[in-house]
Amino acid sequence: MGVPLTGDNFLILAVPISKPLLNKDKKMDITIRIGGAAGQGLQSIGSSLTRTLAREGYHVFSHQNYMSRIRGGHNFYQIRLADRPLGCSKELVDILVALDRETIDRHRSSLSERGLVIYDQESLEEEFSEKGYLNVPAVRLTKEAEVDKIMANSVTVGALLGGMGIGLDSFEEVIHKTLGKKGEKVIEDNLKAARRGSEHLENKGGWPEELKAGKGKSKKLSLLTGNQGIGYGALASGCRFYSAYPMTPSTGIMIYLAGKAKKHHLIVEQAEDEIAAINMAIGASFGGVRAMTGTSGGGFALMNEGLSLAGITETPLVIAEVQRPGPATGLPTRTEQSDLLFVLHAGHGEFPRVLLTPGHPAQAIKLTNKAFELAEKYQITAIVQSDQFLADSEWTYSEIETDCLQYQDQRLHQKEDIPADYKRYILNESGISPLAVPGKGEGLVVADSDEHDEEGHIIEDAETRNKMVEKRWSKKLAALKKEISPPEFYGSDKPRVVLAGYGSNYGIMREAVDNLKDEKDIACLHFAELWPFPGTEEFDFLSILTEAELAICVENNISGQFARLVRAETGFLFPTSINKYDGRPFLLEPLLGEINERLKQL
Repeated sequence: MGVPLTGDNFLILAVPISKPLLNKDKKMDITIRIGGAAGQGLQSIGSSLTRTLAREGYHVFSHQNYMSRIRGGHNFYQIRLADRPLGCSKELVDILVALDRETIDRHRSSLSERGLVIYDQESLEEEFSEKGYLNVPAVRLTKEAEVDKIMANSVTVGALLGGMGIGLDSFEEVIHKTLGKKGEKVIEDNLKAARRGSEHLENKGGWPEELKAGKGKSKKLSLLTGNQGIGYGALASGCRFYSAYPMTPSTGIMIYLAGKAKKHHLIVEQAEDEIAAINMAIGASFGGVRAMTGTSGGGFALMNEGLSLAGITETPLVIAEVQRPGPATGLPTRTEQSDLLFVLHAGHGEFPRVLLTPGHPAQAIKLTNKAFELAEKYQITAIVQSDQFLADSEWTYSEIETDCLQYQDQRLHQKEDIPADYKRYILNESGISPLAVPGKGEGLVVADSDEHDEEGHIIEDAETRNKMVEKRWSKKLAALKKEISPPEFYGSDKPRVVLAGYGSNYGIMREAVDNLKDEKDIACLHFAELWPFPGTEEFDFLSILTEAELAICVENNISGQFARLVRAETGFLFPTSINKYDGRPFLLEPLLGEINERLKQL
């Protein structure tokens, strides 16, 4: 029932989840930032460039900063490439591609010492004669190539690839793959434009030697975003129904699944709102298939009553909640980790749930698979929580460990397994009643949103109420706790300094450790499975926190929600924290600066 990681089923292959995604060797490391207004094509430049670099075998990490409007407003697409795996973005920019003058004004101060600004003098109607500016006349070069000026972006990509010494071989492959349906003329015109850009730099020169990367030396790598990871994890888990109302930044999951729906016999339903979306998913799950819904904070607020419905009916359900800043509409296209406690305590009444918070796209595959398995095994709701940064950021991978992916069908499908006296909520030691598919046997499958007896019929008596609450809560929760993995530990075996965080801060905490470990005994703890909160039996992370001279909590919110959860569950109080809540992700250099400030306490 799972999906093999081959062919068209999976566009991206990932590194084994158990292997580190980062290392300390600092060799070639270049950051490119493409800035402009929405509608100027920076998405096409960034996307084609990122894919070309990955095909060359370069490790890439990209993220986007964009406004919630169709056209206008300042956006940028940032790409970091290196000859080693990466897990975060940097603040300092080596190559700034300015599609408008505002980009120069906004980002000139972020240029590194070797920084270079690429611009089109004709488009900006301004010439910059000082060192570090390089005019690439993209519009004029399209005219010379006798192609539409809309292909000026291909000129820019060609210039970048030519300047860095990478060449256009991989770019040609990307263009054929992405524009194949548009015909040979469109493909050839884009390639002609790219060649003009590359030749322009070869003839003119001016590209700094320290910003040359050269041809890739390893095998082709592929790209994966957080949303694609969740989507693929759902496919690999046998998901057959996905319903959602489009809400940034979760919409990418629906788009990914819709593109795979026909091949994998999956129904993807765009509901009229989030209330309908969760109720559709509950209905599909009750009907006998694995089902999922996805949204962001505002949509999840509408799902609360449905969440409780799934809780009392013990209907397996998976929800992807991809965070963005609130309250209300907040910043629709930005990132934050401010829904943690809301999601953890959402829904009226008391019923168990699972909360998983992946730190990178490959882990998103694994944890989405785990969410489906636990949801069906324990007949509960499992929530996979992400955020805009993880949802849209791209990581390079080479292969993925598939042995960890499971599919264990817990439902009763056979007529002989569903007798005439079947009781949907029969009481037993485990608290987990046999889950029958309606219509598959003689037994009647009854579910009710009121409190009910073993057969599913409404009750009012206190004794039955007590038994059903204990069935759903006490018995299941005790077993669920044993399913939760401890946090991942990375760094010094006996750290004086410990960084702790969850979700999308995985990569940046590891890179911070790599950058500081020669100066300090430092390590990080990354929590990816948050509820039930992990115990210390398998790995005593609490001793690491208490024995460190300084423990720092790193999270994207103002109130320290993760720190509060740790204190509530363990009693440990972080002496200091680093909180970011402006809607932007942590970047490496500012985080290192914040950590160094805290280290002055030692």
